[in-house]
Amino acid sequence: MKQTFYALTIILLLNSCKEQKRVIEKINFITEYKFSSEIEKEILKESSGHFDVSSSHTMPKDEKGVPLWKYQQAASEYSKKGDYKNALIQWDLAMRTKEKNFTKIQIDSINLKYSKVNANDYIIEQAKNNQVIIINEAHHNSFHRVFTKSLLKELFDNGYTNLGLETLNYQDSLINIRKYPNQTTGTYSKEPQFGNLVRTALEIGYTLFPYETKVFENSTTESREKEQAKNIQNVIESKPNEKFLIHCGYDHNLEGIHPAWGNTMASRLIEYTGINPLTINQVKYSEGSKREFNNPLLKSLDIKESTIILDQDEKPYKYERGESWTDIAVFHPNTEYVNNRPTWLFKNGNQNIPIALTDIEITFPVMVLAFKKGEDINIAVPIDITEVKSKTENCNLGLKKGKYEIIVTNGEQSFKFEQNVK
Repeated sequence: MKQTFYALTIILLLNSCKEQKRVIEKINFITEYKFSSEIEKEILKESSGHFDVSSSHTMPKDEKGVPLWKYQQAASEYSKKGDYKNALIQWDLAMRTKEKNFTKIQIDSINLKYSKVNANDYIIEQAKNNQVIIINEAHHNSFHRVFTKSLLKELFDNGYTNLGLETLNYQDSLINIRKYPNQTTGTYSKEPQFGNLVRTALEIGYTLFPYETKVFENSTTESREKEQAKNIQNVIESKPNEKFLIHCGYDHNLEGIHPAWGNTMASRLIEYTGINPLTINQVKYSEGSKREFNNPLLKSLDIKESTIILDQDEKPYKYERGESWTDIAVFHPNTEYVNNRPTWLFKNGNQNIPIALTDIEITFPVMVLAFKKGEDINIAVPIDITEVKSKTENCNLGLKKGKYEIIVTNGEQSFKFEQNVK
């Protein structure tokens, strides 16, 4: 009997191994996400196309003669493909970021004056007393989308059922039915973490709506801010008893008078609706590409989690720019990395999933893209993307439990296989 039992066990194990062996299929696949080498070539390439070559000599350049807008464009491309580290580097090159520091006396004074609280907890508590929240992002910084996503469930539980996104394209009218973002949903939502923000909001039950000006090319700053606010006003007035979360870029959520723009979308919205929104800035006090490039106030606080600081009267520290402000400033910690990928990719339900590439006959570098099983790989925004330079380099993706289709491509050859995350 024992011999029979052992034989059956061996057969079952062998069958199990066979079932787990992945099937790798060669496919035709085209992606608009760019390899690092392509982005770097664009930086060094002579100015053409988007900017007038004849006027390029008047544009600010670095010591190498590279127009600074090219680094900004590169930051956008790196961000879109999920390369957080290089996006920060290129942005700092574009902004010519330099180190600034406070004195020890100033640092000691700051830490005596302010106490630190968890940003998520504080925002959720404040949200209970508001109808509209407007939180911003830097368009090259994918962690800002991760942070907004971390607020979604508890905000929904507190009545926030509508999500306005600056990136949303009016042409994608099926987003609330389809339940996942595709390449026409918007510009910034092509980035995996923004795509996951959209996907998560839809899964929770939010109704998404666009509010950007419909004719962007012909708009002035003033007309753009007015139209954004009018579009949001129309949605609010159609649902007067509901709550709204608005995710915008940079200074659109400043209250008061912006030093360059005048009245922003947020200040116009207050004017049009009479509603005073809770405004949150998470751009100013986020990390740079190097710790020394961080804002000196951020460096002074030595934080380990997304934080809001309160003065001795329990009032939150505001972000102020001239005569404009947001109600709350969020201070984000420095990112730690594993296998050159941010560790925050592998939190909040995501697992660090190693992807084996050694048995795929393909020339490196390759791009590895993960799509949720059931979504159309030809149009869907990937759950995660990473570029792998060589066959010996580790490949890790941040994935939740579920079934995925993994695409490995070098731009000429592409392969697909399924990955089950338990």
